[in-house]
Amino acid sequence: MKFSEQWLRTMCDPPLTSEALREGLTMAGLEVEVAEPAAPAFTGVVVGRITAVEPHPRADRLRICTVDVGAGAALTIVCGAPNAAVGLTVPCALENAVLPGGVVIRRATVRGVESCGMLCSSKELGIDDDGSGLLVLTATHAPGTPLRAALALDDTLITLKITPNRADCLSIAGIAQEVGAITGAPLTLPEVVAAPVTFDGVRPVRVDAPDGCPRFVGRLIDGIDPAAPTPEWMVRRLARSGIRSIAAVVDVTNYVMLELGQPLHAYDDRQLEGDIVVRFARDGETLTLLNGQVLELDTDLLLVCDEKKPLGLAGIMGGEHSGIGQDTKRIYLEGAFWTPTVIQGRMRRLGFTSDAGYRFERGVDFDGCARAVERATALIVEICGGRPGPLTNTADATTLPRREPIRVRTGRVARILGVAIPAATIARVLTQLGLPFTRDGDDFAVTPPSRRFDLAIEEDVIEEVARIHGYAAIPATPRPHVARMLPDPEATRSRHDLKQTLVALGWQEVITFSFVSSATEAVLGKADGAGDTTATPVVVQNPIAAHLDVLRTSLLPGLIETLCTNVNRKLPRARIFELGRIFRRDGTAFAQPLRLGGLAYGRPAPEQWGEAARPVDFYDVKGDLEALVAPGILVSECGSHPALHPGRAAVLRLDGASVGWLGELHPRLVRHFDLPHAPVVFELAVEALTAVRIPVGAPVARTPLVRRDLALVVDDALPAQALLDALRGASPAHVRTVSLFDVYRGRGLPDGRKSLAILVLMQDTSRTLTDADIDATEARLVAVAREKFGAELRR
Repeated sequence: MKFSEQWLRTMCDPPLTSEALREGLTMAGLEVEVAEPAAPAFTGVVVGRITAVEPHPRADRLRICTVDVGAGAALTIVCGAPNAAVGLTVPCALENAVLPGGVVIRRATVRGVESCGMLCSSKELGIDDDGSGLLVLTATHAPGTPLRAALALDDTLITLKITPNRADCLSIAGIAQEVGAITGAPLTLPEVVAAPVTFDGVRPVRVDAPDGCPRFVGRLIDGIDPAAPTPEWMVRRLARSGIRSIAAVVDVTNYVMLELGQPLHAYDDRQLEGDIVVRFARDGETLTLLNGQVLELDTDLLLVCDEKKPLGLAGIMGGEHSGIGQDTKRIYLEGAFWTPTVIQGRMRRLGFTSDAGYRFERGVDFDGCARAVERATALIVEICGGRPGPLTNTADATTLPRREPIRVRTGRVARILGVAIPAATIARVLTQLGLPFTRDGDDFAVTPPSRRFDLAIEEDVIEEVARIHGYAAIPATPRPHVARMLPDPEATRSRHDLKQTLVALGWQEVITFSFVSSATEAVLGKADGAGDTTATPVVVQNPIAAHLDVLRTSLLPGLIETLCTNVNRKLPRARIFELGRIFRRDGTAFAQPLRLGGLAYGRPAPEQWGEAARPVDFYDVKGDLEALVAPGILVSECGSHPALHPGRAAVLRLDGASVGWLGELHPRLVRHFDLPHAPVVFELAVEALTAVRIPVGAPVARTPLVRRDLALVVDDALPAQALLDALRGASPAHVRTVSLFDVYRGRGLPDGRKSLAILVLMQDTSRTLTDADIDATEARLVAVAREKFGAELRR
């Protein structure tokens, strides 16, 4: 919310400097985001009036102007502005004036003619960027008046960062009420009186959607002059609030919106056919907006219509038939209260915003519609003339917001704020805020006013008491704190531990949006963290951006987007991970499990002389994951996943249970995302990673380890893990290790067969194993391999 400090002080003028006022607003919760002067510093510039213009005898583009500056003889000034003309009132920089940037104006001779000053454009004065000609002032300014005083340039433009719950502060009157509450300064709000009715025309109103429009106020004003100029003071206040002047009637509606917070709309009555109708859009209906955009309307969009056609999007923007023309003589002035829920999210969906919609979706004063229309009527009649008709106020009391009293207990205030505030102080604060209340001893029944949508529960009012009483007045009392040892269970591993382990292995954590593109989800195969290709993305009803329209069913989209960003910046290597939730729909239920996802790209290690350059592969990442889950046993089995390369993808199992997947990104996705080569990606269920085996003590063996190597010839298609699992399951208690250390294919073996070299370590802590024990164990393992897999012992 941007506004002029001078405008604010016309309603509430506390005895504070500009800096102190801004500090008070910030400390009360209305953060001052920007404060800037209305114009840069300059001196020696006054109002001048051109009384004569002659061509320069030696320059076609220069003219000699005689300028009345209000004191002494008129000045002769050489000027090159194309709009210099007799009778024009313009800024005049006198001799020795200092303009923005330190430019000093001196008496000078220009092509043989002495010039005693300078006529200025608004750009030369730093007021705006228009340097096309002289800044033309209204003739009401007397020559010789200092320009800073004439244009009220000693002003500060303040921009407040208004939180969504404080829509009442999206107006000068609302901010003035806050300043009055903070400082105790008196309020002088604009006086609004009912306009005398001098015209009997009425346009009936029919509200077919009272849930969306509980109140609709309107009136006809006949005989206006649409070409009447907007007063300079109004143009100035609008400009300093970031709104350009368009035409008098439109300027008045914008001015009242800024002043009172109630958006208004003025229709050319000639464009209206029959009654005004408020209804929701119908299937197949279209609307051309004032900005020329053609909309195909959804049925949840509320419209203002006449009996023949839509006129505009209720509370957001008018249509092509709702504007004011240069020959408009009769207008229909509308001020309505639109339920915030029928406005919220619509502008984001449509791809544009408006000042009116910004206010309506947060909530405006539903009792202020008639007051705003009366205020606009008075200004229009004052500026454009005209005869007001009767005011029509169509309201549905059953759908207007209810203002239920809120019980506020003094004891509760002390408990929430940590400091006792007397009931008399609470009463004073409520009075300063303009919150009606009744008392029952030290308790209060506070009725929220119609402008305050943010007051609903007791804590809301307690927050108001704290704000106005002053956060600085709440003492910082040290409290005793007893430190206690927190439990650190050995059987579980925290999420932080998982992250720290990966960081220690050279990975970097990233945090990406939970919102992703439905197109990206589709191209990745709609797979969730467990490889479920039937996962259905949850659609976001009001996305923060058009392309972020679903919730992620995998961590892959964010990881790939992060990689693409880094690759585009020529980063040769990346090892990134994210621990976050994914989202999926299962019928009417929703699930949002935690997943740990990662992506490795480029070399497995930073560039160095001790290791040859090669791309990261499956086994590099699997090794890091094995270190992550230790002492658990992570095994990989050949599997498939729509986002992974066929034949280079695996399902991961931890202690026998499926926990996720690992593999190389599918070639079609490498091409789709324009990557130089494929990264290796993984995703694991966090729940399965948090359990840790508790270490169990064992006596130190006094006997030596015995090693036997078994070379077993099996079918080439047999997974090595299946053989290892079978051997481990059949091993007697004294077998300590069964592991694979070599795979051989080639000469000496039949086609379709491979040799797996298995390491078997044996040790008994109570006795030394005999040759008979060792041979029996070896025979048992070979027999199991032969029986289950047709394995043959290779000699």
